[in-house]
Amino acid sequence: MTFKDRVFSGIQPSGDLHLGNYLGAIKRFVPLQESHDCIYCVVDMHAITVFQDPKKLHKSTLEVAAAYLAAGIDPKKSIIFNQSQVAEHAELAWVFNCVARMGWMSRMTQFKDKAGKNAEKASLGLFAYPALMAADILLYKATHVPVGDDQKQHLELTRDIAAKFNNDFGVEFFPITEPLIAGEAARIMSLRDGGKKMSSSDPSELSRISLTDDADKIAKKIKKAKSDPEPLPSEIAGLEGRAEAKNLVGIFAALSGRSKSDILSEFGGQGFGVFKPALAELAVAKLAPMNKEMARYLDDPKQIEDILRDGAERASVIAKETMKEVRDIIGFVK
Repeated sequence: MTFKDRVFSGIQPSGDLHLGNYLGAIKRFVPLQESHDCIYCVVDMHAITVFQDPKKLHKSTLEVAAAYLAAGIDPKKSIIFNQSQVAEHAELAWVFNCVARMGWMSRMTQFKDKAGKNAEKASLGLFAYPALMAADILLYKATHVPVGDDQKQHLELTRDIAAKFNNDFGVEFFPITEPLIAGEAARIMSLRDGGKKMSSSDPSELSRISLTDDADKIAKKIKKAKSDPEPLPSEIAGLEGRAEAKNLVGIFAALSGRSKSDILSEFGGQGFGVFKPALAELAVAKLAPMNKEMARYLDDPKQIEDILRDGAERASVIAKETMKEVRDIIGFVK
């Protein structure tokens, strides 16, 4: 069976969006609109695998949607919606709970990382949410998903579930979704610790650049970012063992659309007293306009809600057709 080229991706509304979310995901979503049929979701059902304050969840959902729009995702070219408005996500997730094997789920490293030593106190949703992720993707028969290194395992599970469903029922119904691997510098680390991913859960605000930060905050955080006393090397090999330097060079490369090698050829031999101001200027130039556009959307939440509702209606057309066929394949009585 030939499947239409379609991209699906989603971001959880579980905290402040930051530079890592933008460079690792949102920035990459925009050009895909020109080559693929794209569906971009705010995955609010994933967010509640851990408790969320209802007011904060609502606010965060609008913020993710505003970031999509401010970055340049066009709701006329792409479908933008929040997951909970399309009930078929949950319905297909249950089917996939019955297709996926316990052994597959127990190997998911993100569950181990998030549950930690208190795995028995974690919600069932946190354990089973990779099946919901598979449902998100396969409900729209997405052929491609832009992923970072930390999400490859979940996409592999999606491929396993699709293959097992097809094999169990003797059909070629779901595509074996392919990854669109994130390019260079997509993995953005903390500004205070180059060994940790940038995260909204870090207690230090200086560890991350939030997409709602204004120009002054962006510049301040970059100038205070942890570095080291050595000048920058002229070649990439010289960044080995220098996590903070590697991170800052990677951020410069990702924001400018240039390679790390190109950045080092320009700044090699110079110290961070020269490099950080240049990075701060670049970050402000790239992020401050998006910050202002996000603020404009968030000042009119009804506009965002209308876009999400329209997107949900369009997504539902595809989702309902998929689930109608799934029910027939399984043998559910109509």
